[in-house]
Amino acid sequence: MADGGDGGPAAAGGRGPAQPQERVSWCDERFDFQATFLQCLAKHVPNIYSAEMDPLLEKQEEMVQAAILYPLERYLFGEDPDTFLEKLQQSGTSQLCGKVFKGGETTYSCRDCAVDPTCVLCMDCFQNSIHKNHRYKMHSSTGGGFCDCGDTEAWKAGPVCTKHEPGASGSPKENSECQLNEEVMERSRRVFPSVIKYIVDMLIWEEEKELPPELTISREKVDSYYCVLFNDEHHSYDHVIYSLQRALGCELGEAQLHTTAIDKEGRRAVKAGRYASCQEAKEEIKRHSENVSQRPLHVEVLHADVMAHQKFALRLGSWLNKLMSYSSDFRQIFCQICLKEETGSGKPCSISKLMLWDAKLHKGARKVLHELIFSSFFMEMEYKKHFAVEFVKYYKALQKEYISDDHDRVLSVTALSVQMFTVPTLARHLIEEQSVITTITETLLEVVPEYLDKNDKFNFQGYSQDKMNRVYAVIYDLRYVLISKPTVWTDRLRERFLEGFVSFLRILTCMQGMEEIKRQIGQHIEVDPDWEAAISIQMQLKNILLMFQEWCACDEELLLRAYKECHKAVMRCSTNSSRLREKTAFHLCGHTLESRPYRVSLDPVSIHLPLSRTLAGLHVRLSKTGSISRLHEFVSPEEFQVDLLVEYPLRCLVLVAQVAAEMWRRNGLSLISQVFYYQDVKCREEMYDKDIIMLQIGASLMDPNHFLLLILQRYELADAFRRIKPTKDQELIKQCNVLIEEMLQILIYVVGERYVPGVSNVTKEDVIMREIIHLLCIEPMAHSAITKSLPENENNETGLENVIDKVATFKKPGVSGHGVYELKDECLKEFNMFFYHYTKTQHSKAEHTQKKRRKQENRDEALPPPPPPDFCPAFSNVVRLLNCDVMMHILRTILQRAVELETHLWTEAMIQMVLHLLSLGLLEEKQQLQKFPEEEVTFDFYHKASRMGSSALNAVNILMLLEKLKRIPQLEAQKDMINWILQMFDTVKRMREKSSLTTVAATSVSEATKGDETQSTQDKEKAERKRKAEAARLHRQKIMAQMSALQRNFIETHKLLYENTSEAQGKEDAIMEEESMSSAIDYSRIALGPKRGPSVAEKEVLTCILCQEEQEVKLESAAMVLSACVQKSTALTQNRSRIVELSGDTIDPLFMHPDLPCGTHTGSCGHVMHATCWQKYFEAMQLNFRQRLHVEQIFDLENGEYLCPLCKSLCNTVIPIVPLQAQKINSEDAEAVAQILSLARWLEIILVRISGYSVKNAKGEKQNAPAFVNKGLGNSALEFNSILSFGVQSSAKYSSSIKEMLILFATTIYRVGLKVAPNEADHRIPMMTWSTCAFTIQCIENLLETEGKPLFGSLQNRQHSGLKALVQFAAAQRTTSPQVLIQKHLIRLLGVLLPNFKMEDTPSLLEVDMFHVLVGVVLSFPSLYWEDAVDLQPSSISSAYNHLYLFHLTTLAHITQIVISSAKESPTARSHDNSEEACSAQSFCREVCQYTSGCFSQDIPGWLVWDCVKKGIMPYLRCAALFFHYLLGVSPPEELQQVSEEGQFKALCSYLSLPTNLFLLFQEYWDTVNPLLQRWCADPVVLSCLKGKSIAIRYPRKRNSLIELPEDYSCLLNQASQFRCPRSSDDEQKHPVLCLFCGAMLCSQNTCCQELVNGEELGACTSHALQCGAGVCMFLKIRDCKVVLIEGKTRGCLYPAPYLDEYGETDPGLKRGNPLHLCRERYRKLHLLWQQHCIIEEIARSQETNQIFFGFNWQLL
Repeated sequence: MADGGDGGPAAAGGRGPAQPQERVSWCDERFDFQATFLQCLAKHVPNIYSAEMDPLLEKQEEMVQAAILYPLERYLFGEDPDTFLEKLQQSGTSQLCGKVFKGGETTYSCRDCAVDPTCVLCMDCFQNSIHKNHRYKMHSSTGGGFCDCGDTEAWKAGPVCTKHEPGASGSPKENSECQLNEEVMERSRRVFPSVIKYIVDMLIWEEEKELPPELTISREKVDSYYCVLFNDEHHSYDHVIYSLQRALGCELGEAQLHTTAIDKEGRRAVKAGRYASCQEAKEEIKRHSENVSQRPLHVEVLHADVMAHQKFALRLGSWLNKLMSYSSDFRQIFCQICLKEETGSGKPCSISKLMLWDAKLHKGARKVLHELIFSSFFMEMEYKKHFAVEFVKYYKALQKEYISDDHDRVLSVTALSVQMFTVPTLARHLIEEQSVITTITETLLEVVPEYLDKNDKFNFQGYSQDKMNRVYAVIYDLRYVLISKPTVWTDRLRERFLEGFVSFLRILTCMQGMEEIKRQIGQHIEVDPDWEAAISIQMQLKNILLMFQEWCACDEELLLRAYKECHKAVMRCSTNSSRLREKTAFHLCGHTLESRPYRVSLDPVSIHLPLSRTLAGLHVRLSKTGSISRLHEFVSPEEFQVDLLVEYPLRCLVLVAQVAAEMWRRNGLSLISQVFYYQDVKCREEMYDKDIIMLQIGASLMDPNHFLLLILQRYELADAFRRIKPTKDQELIKQCNVLIEEMLQILIYVVGERYVPGVSNVTKEDVIMREIIHLLCIEPMAHSAITKSLPENENNETGLENVIDKVATFKKPGVSGHGVYELKDECLKEFNMFFYHYTKTQHSKAEHTQKKRRKQENRDEALPPPPPPDFCPAFSNVVRLLNCDVMMHILRTILQRAVELETHLWTEAMIQMVLHLLSLGLLEEKQQLQKFPEEEVTFDFYHKASRMGSSALNAVNILMLLEKLKRIPQLEAQKDMINWILQMFDTVKRMREKSSLTTVAATSVSEATKGDETQSTQDKEKAERKRKAEAARLHRQKIMAQMSALQRNFIETHKLLYENTSEAQGKEDAIMEEESMSSAIDYSRIALGPKRGPSVAEKEVLTCILCQEEQEVKLESAAMVLSACVQKSTALTQNRSRIVELSGDTIDPLFMHPDLPCGTHTGSCGHVMHATCWQKYFEAMQLNFRQRLHVEQIFDLENGEYLCPLCKSLCNTVIPIVPLQAQKINSEDAEAVAQILSLARWLEIILVRISGYSVKNAKGEKQNAPAFVNKGLGNSALEFNSILSFGVQSSAKYSSSIKEMLILFATTIYRVGLKVAPNEADHRIPMMTWSTCAFTIQCIENLLETEGKPLFGSLQNRQHSGLKALVQFAAAQRTTSPQVLIQKHLIRLLGVLLPNFKMEDTPSLLEVDMFHVLVGVVLSFPSLYWEDAVDLQPSSISSAYNHLYLFHLTTLAHITQIVISSAKESPTARSHDNSEEACSAQSFCREVCQYTSGCFSQDIPGWLVWDCVKKGIMPYLRCAALFFHYLLGVSPPEELQQVSEEGQFKALCSYLSLPTNLFLLFQEYWDTVNPLLQRWCADPVVLSCLKGKSIAIRYPRKRNSLIELPEDYSCLLNQASQFRCPRSSDDEQKHPVLCLFCGAMLCSQNTCCQELVNGEELGACTSHALQCGAGVCMFLKIRDCKVVLIEGKTRGCLYPAPYLDEYGETDPGLKRGNPLHLCRERYRKLHLLWQQHCIIEEIARSQETNQIFFGFNWQLL
């Protein structure tokens, strides 16, 4: 034993001299082992388990090992336990896997090889078996089952995985397991009985205060007791916690600990002390728990020693369990001892004692016991059989115990039945020897006596759902026993099975006619009766009924005997209830029917007739096997009484018809629900379908006229078809019409529905194919939808896969939706409009679809039935219904009413059905004439239909009526069908006459001309239709021409309006216009410096989505705003392990770390409003919310959230739309300035200006002013204003409403980005504005790069307008803050670039993101132009130079950053490259090496450095191009509007005024940059990075993507199964979820992983999301195969997982269990959802559509 050795000898040695002697005495052969063993336990156990209130588990285990288990093992093995067990393990393992599943563990079943669906494999065995390449299913175990690997009876092929395969040499018996030597086996036979007896005695020990005498030591009895609380399923967690707190006065935490332990182990000591105090606590707990819930908690007071011994008994059970896994010999000896009965005592054996006591054991004890049974009995086939016999022997007692127990099925010993009953040979043995079927059926009757009424029928009114669920377990056992049919029948098996079948018929007898109902007349029913239990039992029995019928059909003798028994049972039930009334006669058409009066609308009727339906099933099987010819030997024709057999199913169908006619409205919903399930796929096979078959049996054995008279009478339509004056009551007429429709429909089914093996010669495949064809005639369907609509067999299979490809083609899904099957064209001819499994809606939908299709194909719209297959001989008489007198009378009467236009007495549906019946009759006659000579065909439908209805003068025949029908306008839709029938009449007539020998030539000629006439009338009709369609088309064309003329005219007259509108057609058109204009006149496409191209200011006229008014965007106008959403984001982070600061009070957001750990993203949906309109809208929403406080809102109005009025996106602010200020540069001035303003001069001017300001601001104080290095610039005071001499202009004046919106938006960014309270005066507001501008641009650049789109021209409209508004806002925001503040920020930012500005808190070059610095310095630089008296800003020329030099400086710093951090020696060195760039790079590296005192290696080849720089700087240049384009409005070069690596770099350099060899920039400004470079390189952080002491971010940064997921979903399940919660020691299965951002596996929805964040309890996912995604995150729930999106603590939604089965469908909850594979497109869609920052939007949309999730506590996810 693995845990047996370590603590053993050491601990043993340390316990003094008693130990060796004790061991010696155990080894002595003469001693009585049992007595010594018990003495040892009596001595040690109470001491070991003394502290039950607060046990030290590790210490207890150590003591148990040392004092008891080590000596016991030493004695048992005869040597050191570790050595012995190692030998055993090396010698091989069992062929059976036997792994016991825990709840939630994934199991696999192979649909190709498993004998039945209960045969499953564990994850390891499946991965190592042949089945992983087959059609398998995955499911989550409910717990308690075990792996069937190695069981040859469970698999048709591949029973053993590679792990459990016996070794190649020798037979499995010799090789697979080591044989124990005789001595060990002998000692086992001495040890095991004592151990087992001790375990059994202690587990079933009932004395609370005393121990068995042999375990009591003579010492004084201590008054030490425990108050022990037991688990039950009746009280909730909170009930127990409350009761404990009140009764014991303990803290909440302690009560929670107790409750968790009770739920896990089943019991727990909650108080220790003297007997009296424990007894008092017991009463208190009971009293308090009874107050909360009706039942008290189960509490006992146990003596400390009893508690200790019971605990140790379980420890011994676990020890035995482990021992069993080592050797087959141990298992066999154990099983023998467990099965041994005490001679002559009549008491059950040990294992039976434990089984019978199972329901009284607590949870922990049950688990140990069941695991022991699994590891011993179930691993040895012979003993499994013995165990099964014991199990069946006590089956009734066990099931009754289970039904009265309240623990889950998984924890009951009865759950083991599936392990035995599904083994085919074992099931046979139990049927033959133990009559297991009879036992189960008798148990079923015995456990539900309270549901039997005085007539011995079930009545489940007021049933208990929990009890019924337990009763279903018994029904399941019956299903398990019958799951595999026997191939060989012995006489004994036949007798026993029949005995079981007869016993089962007793259950069906109790169900036949149960829960009868009577139609309510006058008053509505007060309370709906319970109907669920009865229907539920029907569902449970459906497969069992089918299996019984299949078993019977295996053997002819058995089938006939079973039929006889079933017939007898039906007759008993029928004659009991139908003797009471005298027969009455009913006459129609010269036929008379005598029957007992019965009316469904007045008398009691039941929908439950399982006996009749079983008989119908057996009858069909008799017909199929041909045994029906011997039926008379078993049931004489006199006994048969077919009219009685038909009676009850017919009543049931009439009930359904009357419900459809709304005659049972007053009976409430319960009846409607029952009728729904009666015809639903879950029940119909053994309900509705069998009733139709029973009617077909009646039609085949009764006189057709009598049969129809019976039907008319039961449908209460006798008067409707007599010449009786109809009633005037519209309600009754409507009811009567519906009943006629329903009756005709049933007649169509009786005659036409032949797709049942046995009714006609069809196979099961044919039946399934027909079902699928009719489903796909409605519409193309997904695989799962088809599967749901098909009935499942006992193996949960529908047979769909075997036939689907013959009838349909699969169409793959796109990025969303699912794949569908479409019907093949050649199968359309199989469509039958009156298919009996169609619901009313499906019928009309299918009819509409098919007519529409025929119309599109320019064919007529007739939908005649397809020719049906021939009936089997036993059913061949059914067709006589079609040509009997009563049928003709029915058809003629209905047609006549239509012709006579008695509109209230007929409906179009009725006519449709009559036409369908006529078609069936004609098809039948045609088929018979094709097969047999005319004189042999007695089926004379044509003759009957053309015969006159009566001898009266105005009498008509059906043919004449049809001709008249064609002229009725209301039946225009049926015209094609009538024509088809008339044609068929003609065909049949010609067939009759052709084969007749006495045909006169003349008549045939006249017939032919008549035929031509009908043909020509049809042609005429077709031509007429064509003409009408053409006329309609011309008419439409004419109208369209008129409309477009009017439109042109309107545009001409309102030309001016159209010109204006075209200017503001929308942003994209304007951009396109601007681009085409600029390419025609070759303007310079440069954004920076003196050669800057013109910024094209468009005139923007926008429409408010709220008031629909247009307005031009101007500085002085009222503000217009874009709805927007600001959110924190970690989408670009390079280091997910960096802790995101949750509170922003102390954060300084001026500098962004190059990791981009967490930014603030601003997105917009692009919809424009007036600021005033938006404010009104928002206020109205607030008011509305205050009035509806009880309604939970999707958005948080307190934090400014709202849904965009147009697209319902979630927004939390608005961006003011600031127009772009057009700026042109005078080229002469620019050249003049260029002469004077070099970079050095520009820097000097800035330094002077800044130092001047700081002197001004300091006013004698040294207030954190930067230490300037004055390099002899003369009198700095004189040059303070030099900066103004290169051109200034007055600042833009914004309207007050724009200013207000600027402040509002800036405050939102500050509030959301830093997670702080709004404060308009905070100094960090401008920093946050620049930061969100930079970060949003970086996100968009990243997205465009990831998607492979060009930098310009490919943004969505919402991204384009949002970014444009954001950049212009960021530029304008400066004007709303104090300029001194902006200057301070600017000085700090410049401190990074110009180290002589350096302040104490300036970060190193390697610790800042340069693009954020660039945006900050460019947007804050105009603050240097501020004067007290006037509000100035730089002119176009000044800003052109400012932008150019600021950008160049930042770029130089970024190049240095890249070289220092990313230029490293490459292992794959390339050939020497002497390009200009490489040489410049080489010389630059020499300088860097010199300035870093050699820390930077100058050996890196120049080409490599240049390569690094070029790649590394690309994202920065792309972001800068976007920024300057949206800031200045200069059109970008053409190359940036397409994707190309090389062209892009050159275009970026030209647009941003950079040389393509970036190192030339250093050479150009060398004198100025040299000192800067020296200081950059001398920074301690830079040196530390170069020495390898710290790690800097490398460029280009990696593009983030969601984690890599495995292709096959079972790999993920595998990972989940190995996941162990880091905070929980138990091995219970958790809910593992995978973070798709970082790949962390978390334990979700479990108390063990909840964290306290700012005083709030948060679940593992929610707290992880705060760190990983700044509150927004994406998780995959592995066991449920669902993606969860969460945002913050209160919002989340479910999203389809990116895993699809082969049919293109997701499988949430793994309900279908098909193999799943990763769909890359869908995973990419998830990636884009994240990178586009649309997760919040998706959650809001989802929550708005599915408001059911409000109940879910996302906080604890």
